[in-house]
Parts: sequence; structure tokens; C-alpha cells
Amino acid sequence: MSAWIDMISDANADADLLDALQLARTPHGTVDNVMRVHSHRPNTMRGHVALYRAALHDDANTLPLWLQETISTYVSILNNCDYSLANHWANAKHLINDDKRADNIEQALRNRTPEAVFDGVELALMRYAQKLTLSPSDMIEQDVQQLKSAGLDDGQILEANQIIGYFNYVNRLLNGLGVTTDGDTVGYYASDGN
Repeated sequence: MSAWIDMISDANADADLLDALQLARTPHGTVDNVMRVHSHRPNTMRGHVALYRAALHDDANTLPLWLQETISTYVSILNNCDYSLANHWANAKHLINDDKRADNIEQALRNRTPEAVFDGVELALMRYAQKLTLSPSDMIEQDVQQLKSAGLDDGQILEANQIIGYFNYVNRLLNGLGVTTDGDTVGYYASDGN
């Protein structure tokens, strides 16, 4: 089972769903379960694709890709979302390109001790991600001021906020519908041979 609700196959899709599925195709040519679970409501699939690409794959983003994926990973750990963790940690590890460093980062994030491997901007972002994920009603202006003091500009703060917000959304979508990676190609970079 890939989810607790039925996911419509390409073969059984009507024209509207086929159009949405085409938009949702990965670089591998497949439609991951995270998108296919929307198959009963193609418009939410389209919205999800747009939000995902804007948050993580937009050319205007300036946070390093490895850091974007590491923030994604941390939010997924905090939410106990195995689906997003599998995919986005695979991406982060690929982009970090240093197995020992990646292993240390993964362990620190799983232990909720990002200070063991990060300082400066990276640590400030992990602390912001943790608070926004676990205690969103406790956020105060000082939380953003700390990001500015660490050296982030307003655009980068918004970028991080949107990544964190997106993963809180998608983690709840996935956990709430029991979506698994069964049948998916795990990781955005899985087909590049590295």
C-alpha cells in the first residue's frame, strides 16, 4: 500500500488528471506518491507542485541547496515524517558531498542538537525551523531579528520560512494519509549516477 486512500493510475486518469500528472512528473519521468495522492483533486496537485517548486527549486533562491535540503530534513525529523526525510536527506547528503560530515549532521539533527555541527547562519536557521515547527504560536519578532543578526537578509529569511512552512504542510499531508515511498524513486538526484 502506498497510501491510505486510493491513488489513480495514469491508465485510469481522465484528461484533467493526466494534465496535472504531467505537471507533477519528476526528472525521472515518474509521479511520486506525494503528488499522486492528490489524484482525486487535480487542482490541489497543481497547487502543491507550484508551491514545492517555488519553495525549493526556484532560481531566485539564494540559500545554498544543501542548506535548503538540510532545513527540509530537520523539519521532517521534527514531524516524524519518514517520507520527506527519506527523500530530502538523500538530496542533502548528495549535495553535502562528504559522507563523514553528512553523517555528523544527520546524527545531530536526529538528536535535536544542531549546535553540535552548526554555528552562525546555519545554526540560527535550524533553531528557527525547530521553533516554527514545534511551537508556531510562540514565534516573536526577536526570532526573525536573530536571523538578521546572523547575517541573513529579508529575502533569505522569507525563503527559509517558506521551506519550513512547506515541509510542515507536506509532512502533515503525508502522515495524515499514510503515504509511503513504495514505488517512488527516492531523492531528486537519484538518477544522476552519483
